[in-house]
Amino acid sequence: MKLYLTPHACSLAVDIVARELEVPLDLEWVDVRAKRLRDGSDYFAVNPKGQVPTLKLPDGQYLTEGPVIMQYLADLRPKGGLLASVTTLERYRVLEWLNFISSELHKGFTPLFRATTPAEYRLIARQNVQGRLQWLNDQLAERDFLTGPTFTVADAYCYTIVMWTKLHDIELTPWPHLKAYVGRIAARPSVKAAEQAEREAKAAA
Repeated sequence: MKLYLTPHACSLAVDIVARELEVPLDLEWVDVRAKRLRDGSDYFAVNPKGQVPTLKLPDGQYLTEGPVIMQYLADLRPKGGLLASVTTLERYRVLEWLNFISSELHKGFTPLFRATTPAEYRLIARQNVQGRLQWLNDQLAERDFLTGPTFTVADAYCYTIVMWTKLHDIELTPWPHLKAYVGRIAARPSVKAAEQAEREAKAAA
């Protein structure tokens, strides 16, 4: 299978999950702004949305949307323990987190990435993000990961989005539980390998 991704994007979460599960993926780096692949071809031909991540399946079909791709990979390797089995409440707790991260945290950062966002609204967006980070910090006061003692696909996604604080000069110091959580995840071999792949891709661009 092939994963289309770009540095500093939510596609990092999918790469982390694949490495956790030892699912081999070919990485295809995308210039998301230009909508081009490294060979100059049109990325819209792969994903009409023009976004990453996209996963090319063995039969040639494409699967999009990070949270969905992560669920797909986790279900390929159920013994990996990144997503509980269907009908269990544990699974729906992870899905609950995936939806929160996608709708509240991920999208909360979006205005900060847009050059066209007015300065007044940029301040509001920043305050909204900080409010969500505070809430996350409170949830992590007595647990190692989002749903308890076990790392799941939701943690891969959460870590990836929280790391965007570095791109916008938001210090995690006010949220010690969140900062410790990020540190725990950053130490995982899968995360180190995925981030190293990003650095190499960025250097080669």
